[in-house]
Amino acid sequence: MGKKYSEEKKFPPYAFVPGHYPHPRSNPEGHSFGLAEKQPEAMDINQWQESEQYLFGIDLFNFGYYWEAHEEWESLWKASGKEGNIADFLKALIKVSAAAVKIRQCQLSGAKEHALRAGNIFKKLMEETGKRTFAGLDLDFLLRFCNLIREHAEQFRSNPQVPVEIIFEQQLVPEKIYDNDQQNN
Repeated sequence: MGKKYSEEKKFPPYAFVPGHYPHPRSNPEGHSFGLAEKQPEAMDINQWQESEQYLFGIDLFNFGYYWEAHEEWESLWKASGKEGNIADFLKALIKVSAAAVKIRQCQLSGAKEHALRAGNIFKKLMEETGKRTFAGLDLDFLLRFCNLIREHAEQFRSNPQVPVEIIFEQQLVPEKIYDNDQQNN
């Protein structure tokens, strides 16, 4: 199992897969039913490591909670005003998560389409910013990961009946996670 990057937050009892589990918010049996939607502040690209919600999204993704990661990042995307480089980056992560959900649903064409769109966004960010990393994640790795999903989606096996399933060997590993006693550069 991978490393956690956020503060200790509990993972839900299941990873939502449409058609297989109760919808987390709208179904009374859902794992997040009745909980208020998060209203985070916009993520500061220079202090991304301070965004507990962003890091929890990474944890959720790495531990097989793809729909839930999508939700974490979507609330940050909305807080960003849905425009600009941060919003585009978050939108691409949302699409990678959606690709994983589609794989869990055994809908490979949908997974490939989401991966294609995410990859296009990551490529555009690399070209426009001239940066290799964004919010601690390697954009080239993300682009290659999207291409892998797009070109080999059928190789990722999934059983949507399993409550939580990690379908990717690849993990999102943010660079420069600081200890509390170090300065953020």
